[in-house]
Amino acid sequence: TGGSGFIGGHLVRRLLKETNCIIFNIDNLTYASDIESILNIEQSKNRFFLYRIDIKDSHLVSQAVKEIKPDIIFHLAAETHVDRSLDNPLRFIETNIIGTFNILQASLNYYQKLSLLKQKSFRLHHISTDEVFGSLGSTGKFDEETKYDPRSPYSASKASSDHLVRAWFHSYKLPILITNCSNNYGPYQFPEKLIPLAINKALNGESIPLYGKGENVRDWLFVNDHARAIDVIFHHGKLGETYNIGGFNEWKNIDLIKVIIKTVDRLLGREEGASDKLITYVTDRAGHDLRYAIDPTKLKDELGWEPSLQFEEGIKKTVKWYLENQEWLDNVASGVYQEYYQNMYKN
Repeated sequence: TGGSGFIGGHLVRRLLKETNCIIFNIDNLTYASDIESILNIEQSKNRFFLYRIDIKDSHLVSQAVKEIKPDIIFHLAAETHVDRSLDNPLRFIETNIIGTFNILQASLNYYQKLSLLKQKSFRLHHISTDEVFGSLGSTGKFDEETKYDPRSPYSASKASSDHLVRAWFHSYKLPILITNCSNNYGPYQFPEKLIPLAINKALNGESIPLYGKGENVRDWLFVNDHARAIDVIFHHGKLGETYNIGGFNEWKNIDLIKVIIKTVDRLLGREEGASDKLITYVTDRAGHDLRYAIDPTKLKDELGWEPSLQFEEGIKKTVKWYLENQEWLDNVASGVYQEYYQNMYKN
């Protein structure tokens, strides 16, 4: 589910390129979707199929699962933007909680009818966020035992979905895995998010908004490393377990923005620091968590995963990709792709 989103899209492209699996994508093609980048790769032909479905519709979800007969379900469909959750919390409650409930019920009904052999290999992998843990002080990290303490409608709805997934494991023995990841960055991210927003603003010489004093700290994870971690956990993770996925990579927002600006200026041949004046401090948003930091030691020690890129290298790759793909950025921001494919793929 949600295979046309930022993280889902990277996972789908990885699976298409590196495996022979057939992928069915349950996706509502909302504003942040990008299916163009999937359909453009050669491996998508005859191996990628879209079900344009809103996961809030229990009947359509159940019908799709029965028809697809999946071996594994990766559940990534979610509303994810904190600011949008403050403006319209109901959408987050409906998609992230009710939608996840519908996925769980459809999966359970399907799972219970499988042969014992197929039941042994079936998995539902629920992808979540570190924001369910709330805010950290200047020290410490979130691990798998950290108490949930969500602070926004978005993180509260994701925390609820995590609890539902665990409940279906304990109550009904549905084979599940849960992962909570830190902030992702990389190519194909919708430009409302901090890093692509800053890149685009710096490129066009526009004001770059920064909440408060820019002191908020986030742990950043290159999205391809996240997709690789999901793949590792699916194959080798222990059923019913949670795994934290982090980048070992904390940055204050102000320092992050300065690195992005410096990288953009260098790649465009501008004088270093020429775009520093674009940083504009704006009133902090409500419920803005001070610091997130993920401890992925369990994932590293038990399954051997760790990030493949240092942050500066990942940021350089990301900035370069956005500079070379302005047409994609413009089309996604304007909704051209979404409108075209929403008309092509009816429910």
